[in-house]
Amino acid sequence: MSAERYESPDPHRNVRYGPWRGGPDPLAAPYDVRAAIDQIGSDVMSAGNVRDSLRDLMRRGLDGRGGLDKLAQKLRKLRAAARRRGDLGGTLDQVRAALDQALAAEREALAGAEGDEARMAEMELDTLPDDVAGAVRALDSYEWTSPEAKATYDAIQDMLRREVLDAQFAGMKQALESPDPEAMARVKDMLADLNALLAAHARQEDTTDQFADFMARHGEFFPEQPETVEELIDDLARRQAAAQRMMASLSPEQREQLGQLMSQALGDADLASEMAQLSDNLRSLRPGLDRDSDAGMRPGGASLGYSEAVEAVAELADLEALENQLAQGYSGATLDDVDVDTLEKRLGNEALRDFQGLRDLERELEEQGFLTRTDDGLRLTPRAVRRLGQTALKRVFAQIAAAGHGDHEDHRTGAADEPTGLTRPWEFGDELPIDASRTVANALRRSGLGPSAGAGNTGVTLDVEDFEVTETERRTSAAVALCVDLSYSMFADGRWGPMKQTALALQHLIETRFRQDALQVIGFNRTAQRLSPVELAEIEPTMLQGTNLQHALLIASRHLRRHPDAEPVVLVVTDGEPTAHLTGDGGAYFRWPTTTETLRATIAQVDELGRYGATLNTFMLGDDEGLARFVDAIARRAGGRVFTPDIGRLGEYVVADYLRARRGRR
Repeated sequence: MSAERYESPDPHRNVRYGPWRGGPDPLAAPYDVRAAIDQIGSDVMSAGNVRDSLRDLMRRGLDGRGGLDKLAQKLRKLRAAARRRGDLGGTLDQVRAALDQALAAEREALAGAEGDEARMAEMELDTLPDDVAGAVRALDSYEWTSPEAKATYDAIQDMLRREVLDAQFAGMKQALESPDPEAMARVKDMLADLNALLAAHARQEDTTDQFADFMARHGEFFPEQPETVEELIDDLARRQAAAQRMMASLSPEQREQLGQLMSQALGDADLASEMAQLSDNLRSLRPGLDRDSDAGMRPGGASLGYSEAVEAVAELADLEALENQLAQGYSGATLDDVDVDTLEKRLGNEALRDFQGLRDLERELEEQGFLTRTDDGLRLTPRAVRRLGQTALKRVFAQIAAAGHGDHEDHRTGAADEPTGLTRPWEFGDELPIDASRTVANALRRSGLGPSAGAGNTGVTLDVEDFEVTETERRTSAAVALCVDLSYSMFADGRWGPMKQTALALQHLIETRFRQDALQVIGFNRTAQRLSPVELAEIEPTMLQGTNLQHALLIASRHLRRHPDAEPVVLVVTDGEPTAHLTGDGGAYFRWPTTTETLRATIAQVDELGRYGATLNTFMLGDDEGLARFVDAIARRAGGRVFTPDIGRLGEYVVADYLRARRGRR
């Protein structure tokens, strides 16, 4: 617990501590790990699995913190807004408007000119293609009469070139605001160096120094200032994928025309070659990015230029990727997969804090030993199962009257656990613990005390008659086999969770209070199997039909015989009569309705347990008439008892009966 320290003005006086009063406890955990594992355990006990349960917890959130669902809801709103951001085909509109302005100025200049050349030029303008890209291409070799018109047309080419480059490089538009040969030369140099860097990285060469030199020379084009080659590739590939998705989102006519305009804008052979090489490098280095799907942008909105449209699609792609990461719907997913930088950029600091709390909780569950990650995904650990057993046992004892429970001693003295407080003289053959203090006291009394015992004699001589031993009180030990029905009807009728909680409660009771007892949990459907506490907690229902109680009792018998000195106790929890048994070759025979062969095989195993002296009690769930007749019959044969508890009180009945049965004597 955090404390507030009070400094005394006297340095020689003790420092006093008290409760923290300076606001929220700075040492308090931002989440309750035990509450989290209890929630996960509750889901797992109700036939869920750890991965789905943890995912549901993360979706809901914990301790008042927003969960992944809250973050996903914010992302959906942002994505809807991003889809309405504007018209992706706005570049065509901008080019068309500039082209109309240039043509109007040119026609006005030609109208005031005389001569055949002016008339021929007018005819050439009248025969221009109707589409924007075709008209721009046709005017590439046109001899302009109007300087204003020519400047407007040249501005179209410059604008297209800037838009294409800015769509790929965030800082390109500023670098090309005043287009001149030197600026374009710098762009080409940068592209050549970039392609060389990416090619070396693709060959798995050490590019640390090469990257540092590249950023020193060309950092002006990368305002994000990536710190590694991988970050640089991620940013470039993101923009490239967004540009291609933007094109895929246009109509076929728009896509064709804009593609032609882009190609014409990159008419410089060297520039076009470097851009094509860059595209190939990025595809090779980041092959898994979505480059072909329609971005799903809604029509309407502001007219977006090419680079603005690409950035809008890139933003939409970020939001889609975040949604996918937060959904955790793929194999091996963890919250470490979420891009926290993008999350903070898109959703803000509060969302980042909520997410970091969830991620820290996931890590703490592993680091504190409640969950472990295997090739099959997350699994509960023995520590987590003990926690679930403890919680289940508390529920059970809340239902059971406290008086008398746990009083299970056998008040015969002998070799056992608990000292009675009494001692007696040692006898030959005794294996009881020696009481050292009483033994030495006997020797001192026998030999005398003080100077009369002999000058210089500082030792004590022990004789046989001095020895005393501590009497103990032997506790009864029990070998317990808990056979639980795993047939699908247990799940379908809502008995799966209470069954597992009951078994874990009994397991925890024995581990903590009756450690001399040996418990084996045996699950059975068409066949039976031993279940560790972790396996029991995580086992999920299957559609496999069959109730093979005979196999379960066979395994129980073997467990009891491994503990011949213990009180044999068999507890059976089931909701259906036996419908399967083992055949001579070890296979499982199933038939419904049950057959005489199955009943005989099961009764034979009941008789075997009866001859061994085992207590066999059955907890019948449901109102199956065939099961009622069967359990009454085996109760008469084995001298056991039958219980028909409400499902909510199953744990109370089983634990109480275990405490009662283990006091028995063979």
